[in-house]
Amino acid sequence: MTPRLRVARPSADLDALLPFYVEGLGLEVLTRFTGHDGFDGLMLGHAKAPWHLEFTRSEHPAPRAPSRDNLLVLYLPDGAEWQAAVARMRAAGFAPVAALNPYWDRQGATFEDPEGWRVVLQNDGWDL
Repeated sequence: MTPRLRVARPSADLDALLPFYVEGLGLEVLTRFTGHDGFDGLMLGHAKAPWHLEFTRSEHPAPRAPSRDNLLVLYLPDGAEWQAAVARMRAAGFAPVAALNPYWDRQGATFEDPEGWRVVLQNDGWDL
């Protein structure tokens, strides 16, 4: 079986994240929950993908990103697909920001969500 991946982090305002991740990145709201042991949350991704992002809100503080180099990197090797993804982010009102590490600016575009966390759309394959 292929492992599945969930990237989870707290948020101060779940609704403020939706335009960035849904309209900009093109992710789907897979599920939302409220009052689960004191947490509200939402999971975003693609229904058939083996990964998703989970954002939760609770009474505990949700700090902003600790640095500009905390990154979620999405590899898009197809040039046309990458250009469409960057155009979708811009159309949703999000402009690229300079990456802290210049490597990510060579073949990618970095965007910052409303809470300071960064996502890189990398026009490259992931060959390890």
